[in-house]
Amino acid sequence: MNAAAISSASIKNMTTALDKPNRRIGELLIEQRVISNDQLKIALMEQQKTQESLNKVLVNLGFVSESVMRDLLGQTLGQTSIDLSNVVVDHEVIRLVPKNLAYRHSLVPVSFNKPSQTLTVAMADVFNVLAIDQLVATIGGNIKVEIQLAGEAEIINALDNLYGFNLSIDGILTEIETGKIDYQSFLANRDEYSQPFVRLIDALLSDAVKHGASDIHFEPEKGFLRIRYRIDGVLQQIRSLHKNYWPAMAVRLKVMANLNIADTRIPQDGRITLTLAGRPIDFRVSVQPTVFGENIVLRILDSQKGIMSLDQLGLTDDNLNALRLMIARPEGVILLTGPTGSGKTTTLYSILRHLNTEEVNIMTLEDPVEYVLGQVRQTAVNEAVKLDFANGVRSMMRQDPDIILVGEIRDEDTAEMAFRAAMTGHQVYSTLHTNSAIGAFPRLSDIGILPDLLAENIIGVVGQRLVRKLCSACKQAYSPDSLRRRLLNLEPEQRITLYNHQGCDRCEQRGYKGRFALMEVLRLDESLQDLIAHKATTYDIKQHAQRQGFRTLASDGIRRVLEGSTSLEEVTREVDLTSRLS
Repeated sequence: MNAAAISSASIKNMTTALDKPNRRIGELLIEQRVISNDQLKIALMEQQKTQESLNKVLVNLGFVSESVMRDLLGQTLGQTSIDLSNVVVDHEVIRLVPKNLAYRHSLVPVSFNKPSQTLTVAMADVFNVLAIDQLVATIGGNIKVEIQLAGEAEIINALDNLYGFNLSIDGILTEIETGKIDYQSFLANRDEYSQPFVRLIDALLSDAVKHGASDIHFEPEKGFLRIRYRIDGVLQQIRSLHKNYWPAMAVRLKVMANLNIADTRIPQDGRITLTLAGRPIDFRVSVQPTVFGENIVLRILDSQKGIMSLDQLGLTDDNLNALRLMIARPEGVILLTGPTGSGKTTTLYSILRHLNTEEVNIMTLEDPVEYVLGQVRQTAVNEAVKLDFANGVRSMMRQDPDIILVGEIRDEDTAEMAFRAAMTGHQVYSTLHTNSAIGAFPRLSDIGILPDLLAENIIGVVGQRLVRKLCSACKQAYSPDSLRRRLLNLEPEQRITLYNHQGCDRCEQRGYKGRFALMEVLRLDESLQDLIAHKATTYDIKQHAQRQGFRTLASDGIRRVLEGSTSLEEVTREVDLTSRLS
């Protein structure tokens, strides 16, 4: 298809196919049971206010995911759709399309077929005739242009990855060093973006999201400000700035989080919501006074990145089947265990999203609410009004819930209310700080839950840890020595190849890129219930469970090492393997 055809006949045909696009798209979504009639009415009302396209409104409201909408629009328009997250673009193709043109018209070069001289480009707005005409005029020659449909957020993210993040932190710092700063202007609503500190904070937040950070640390020292990102669970220093920058930066962060800028002597907590890379991202803000000033840490909550389907959790088939059997039970308690930062809450949200249908009423009590889920009633604990976990569960019981999530079982009152909810026919999910799944039973006994109550009401326990994933571009193969073979329970004659981290540009010289969970899933059967009710030791429970097929965190970690997903050193950083040495 050449450029002229795209800019005239094809666009006319696609427009004719969507003479009533709102009704057409809405009808298809309802026919496929993606949304309800009421949700379509809400979206149409919202569209009248925002004047945005219906598909964008439906995505913003959380009624449908962008990938589903992308594929549906492609089906409606008779247009090929593409998932840019799985596309690798050659640098020669990128050179064909100038950076300013790609950003201005939100188009991504995907591939170039030399024999047919065809350039394939992904766009969110396939009706943008001006963009297509300018693209053809720019590349020149006899090159044909083929358009594929992609999601808006996918395009923004792909542009940042292909052309580099278009934020000049150094340029903003130069402006601050050479210009005069009006600190009072942070409290005014007029033209705030003209202030360099406003742009500096926005640039740092965007840069952290682009690098996949989970936390941003602003740490004042005696003579300077240290800025660190936590990437794949490890803190990494990004910048060191002069201490004179910090007062204005702290004020900006506190203004964005709706905190009290005048009081610098007490801890404060807040929240920031921004739209970055085409999607809303929340930042949980914590301010802590220190001897050198206010220390501010931002937790990045990216629901699109954090929440995944059950199939994407990386479980073995046996563990995935066990988890599905656990969540299919109509009542009882399911616990997620592990230390702070092991991904327990993210796994819980993934389970809730799997269960989230119009047929059930899901209610959560969290400290604080991390990800907002549509159709789920979410409440944050508030000590100021005496809404703690125990009182919150007691109140939720009067709201006719089917499924209850209690953010964490911390004390006897919370544990008692969670088990009481399970005994009255509810499915209860919660987290517990223990070193293993089996460690949940003595921990709950210490809190004050009777053994027979434990045995009767716990459906199962999931223990997990997060480990870093080896960079696929630079991981280095090696043959294990005798000590590593003993840790892995390998026979001396067994030939096996392991991998270690190396470091390259793709992983920013870290050797690791991304994280995944090591998981152990313990589903209780009658024999395990009997052992727990009779106060069996954790050793006896573990031995019995392993005879029934239970795989420990250590076993799951070794599985991941042998398949080349991570290194042995990374697993031993999170899981004790020394007990395997004889």
